[in-house]
Amino acid sequence: MSGPADNGCLAGFGNEFASEALAGALPQAQNSPQQAPMGLYAEQFSGTAFTAPRAANRRSWLYRIHPSAKQSPFRALPRTLLTAGAFDGAAATAPDPLRWDPLPLPSAPTDFLAGLAAMAGNGNVTQQEGCAAYCYTANASMTETFFSSADGEWLLVPQLGRLRLRTELGILEIAPGEIALLPRGIRFQVELPDGASRGYACENFGQPFRLPELGPIGANGLAHPLDFLSPRAAFEDKPGRFRHIAKFQGRLWESELDHSPLDVVAWRGNLAPCKYDLRRFNAMGSAGFDHPDPSIFTVLTSPSPLAGTANVDFVIFPPRWQVAEHTFRPPWFHRNVMSEFMGLIEGAYDAKAEGFVPGGASLHNCMTGHGPDAGTVAKAAAAELKPDYLSGTLAFMFESRWVFHPTPFALATPALQKDYAGCWRDIPKRFPGV
Repeated sequence: MSGPADNGCLAGFGNEFASEALAGALPQAQNSPQQAPMGLYAEQFSGTAFTAPRAANRRSWLYRIHPSAKQSPFRALPRTLLTAGAFDGAAATAPDPLRWDPLPLPSAPTDFLAGLAAMAGNGNVTQQEGCAAYCYTANASMTETFFSSADGEWLLVPQLGRLRLRTELGILEIAPGEIALLPRGIRFQVELPDGASRGYACENFGQPFRLPELGPIGANGLAHPLDFLSPRAAFEDKPGRFRHIAKFQGRLWESELDHSPLDVVAWRGNLAPCKYDLRRFNAMGSAGFDHPDPSIFTVLTSPSPLAGTANVDFVIFPPRWQVAEHTFRPPWFHRNVMSEFMGLIEGAYDAKAEGFVPGGASLHNCMTGHGPDAGTVAKAAAAELKPDYLSGTLAFMFESRWVFHPTPFALATPALQKDYAGCWRDIPKRFPGV
């Protein structure tokens, strides 16, 4: 890999950024000159329609050794990650709450792509709406294989072990407590610096993730755009036999290349991979009474045509102070129009006394009643309401306007807990009657 591989600052979504691994590789006068410097090929990488409003338009110019079109024809692979279409499947999706133990780490050599398990999905890949939730387990780095998805952008959330993401635009490394966002169509490879790794991923088929509006919060709070880091350009001029595995309409397709696709020597624009340290999130909460809605913890949002209702939100529950008085402080019992796929990165979640552990996941679909378990209810109802700092915890949610349909794998895996709903069975009746 040539050129610097450390991170540079991406000054917020929508702002221009530029990086070159070799001085002089970026043309100065225009994006697509008749002859790009150093014999490179200019290629535009577009993440939105050409005519999208200026504030929403995302594209970058890449200056690379080989154009991305230089590869063999694709051939279909037998494996699918998620089926194309509307996720209606043959079996009806029940409204029951579901919860999974962590998927076991593999014993045989397994890279990120081989260890990627689709857990649930919604929307329609062909119409570019909805999302998919995955869990991954891996113990081997990808070597001569690269992956891309034309179906959606990828949000990676490691729970165990670091991921080194070698992308066309440079290298990003993320550890548990950090996330990475990879644009739709970007080619990348996953290396495992720590060996065994486990985590979560969201594939967003809809509008690209962006920072949520702050509204009455004002100018500050939640995730700050200057804390998102993009990679510096780093290229690989390497001949050989390489595989490009592309996800297209839910299916996997394979093409062969005679060179590494990570050959972008310089780039400029506002469409790039980026990473974010969740510890930099400025959590907001109630300083008076009542438990705030989880939307106050939104890191990223993918809007839908229905104003105020997300295609998918990425929400976290980080360490934070709780000071509300006269208030049941854990999440209350609730039924939502939004559907929730949840994971735990570290520690314990304040609404569950047991059963929900790091690496595990849960699913509460539209209007499915859920909330704290019996042990949490008893403890929180009698707790002394003094200021309390929730430490050593980090949970997250993929929250969507669309119902999540569990995959056949998710319903068949031994990791599925057989009696998750039992955690509410022993909640006592407290009403004395009349």
